[in-house]
Formats: sequence, structure tokens, C-alpha cells
Amino acid sequence: MDKRARGFSLIELLIVVAIILVIAAIAIPNFLRSRVAANQSSAVASLHTLSIAEMTYSSTYGAGYSTNMSSLAPPAGGVSTSTAAGLIDSVLASGVKSGYSFAYSPGATDPTGRINAFSFAANPVSSSTGTQYYYTDESGVIRQNSTTTAGSTDTPVGS
Repeated sequence: MDKRARGFSLIELLIVVAIILVIAAIAIPNFLRSRVAANQSSAVASLHTLSIAEMTYSSTYGAGYSTNMSSLAPPAGGVSTSTAAGLIDSVLASGVKSGYSFAYSPGATDPTGRINAFSFAANPVSSSTGTQYYYTDESGVIRQNSTTTAGSTDTPVGS
């Protein structure tokens, strides 16, 4: 064998692979935590958007809040109506966005058929997409709970 042959020995390659694995072991958990934090921030922002959309819906159509979340979605024909107001994007209207599922609960109707209350809940799809549960209602305050579905008595976000 020629002593002038150039290249890496097996030991040198194994050392490089070991270094890469150590770096990956440090970086991957941080990446996953960052993704969870981003999903949670997105859920809070989406709840804020939904709350504002409901307020806009109520003032635009004068019939109280919407009967369902799809009433806030973009219209198919391009003309906004009370059944497709175009106040939120189609991804959010589907009920799942950034690892969170969104549930809408309209309040009871009054004698005139008007809905005067609403609430939204944002729950993580799995523990790898989020660890906090969020809630908002017509007050506009977003609340959080770290163990179960959030409600109107939970701690406001940022408190």
C-alpha cells in the first residue's frame, strides 16, 4: 500500500460522527421547545384574531355574534355575507392551526334570536405541539391553564 495515500482513518471519521451526535443531542431538545413556544404564541394570537372577528361580525351584521366559526370564514364567491363574513382565514376557520385545535361555543340566543355571548377554547393537539390550554370570550381576555381545558376563571395570559 502506498504510504502517500491521503484520506481519513476510520477513527477520525468516528470522532467526527460522535461530535455531530453530541451537537444534535444538545440542539434538538432546544428546537422542540422553541416549536412548542411558537405554537403557543400562535394559539394566543389566533384567539385574539377570533375575538376581534366576533366583535366585527356583531357590529357589521347587527345580529349578535356568529352561530359557528365557519360564519367568520372567507366567502366562496368573494362577497361577504353573514354566513361567510371573510373575517378570518380558511386555515383558522378549519379549527386546527399550528398544533392547536380551536372550538367555538356560541352563547344562548335571546328572545329575538340574537347571540350575545361566545367563547373560544384552544387546546394543544398533543403534548409535542403545546403544553398550555387557552380560552377567551366576549370580554377579550385570553386565559390559560397548564393542566386542562381553560375556562373563564383561569389566569389571564401574561399575569
